[in-house]
Amino acid sequence: MKQSLEKIGLGGGCHWCTEAVFQTIKGVQLVEQGWISSTTPNDTFSEAVIVHYRKEQIDLLTLLQIHLHTHSSTSQHTMRKKYRSAIYSFSKMQMQDILELFPVLQRAFDQPLITQVLPFQGFKKNIEKYQNYYSSNPQLAFCQTYIEPKLSFLQRHFSSSISKAKKE
Repeated sequence: MKQSLEKIGLGGGCHWCTEAVFQTIKGVQLVEQGWISSTTPNDTFSEAVIVHYRKEQIDLLTLLQIHLHTHSSTSQHTMRKKYRSAIYSFSKMQMQDILELFPVLQRAFDQPLITQVLPFQGFKKNIEKYQNYYSSNPQLAFCQTYIEPKLSFLQRHFSSSISKAKKE
């Protein structure tokens, strides 16, 4: 039986961080890092990733839980235009599925989620030298300060979703 490949756009924090997080997840086949835009009034490009995944290996609920817990999904700050907290859907059906999951996702947070559920409109891929940023530069201060804590959080709270090959 052939497994289908799904995709979803995720934005919230730095796209280097989001890329590193989702590259460690079982069932994720590809993470494209760059900027995503939606429709007006969210049509400016904001740092984000497109996650290509096999739904037979990782479900949408788990992907969204990981996303919301690995960036400031309840914090409205001055950098939200550059770092829009968002989930970008690629179809009306996917949008409906995400919106139905939102009340379940909200239960895990004391504060209201500010994350927007938006239609995907466009993508600009980052230049090659910034792709796979963490895996190419794990020793850099940025990676140690911002990405390592997110990966440690995944290990503690979502260890069953981490790819065995990437745990070691």
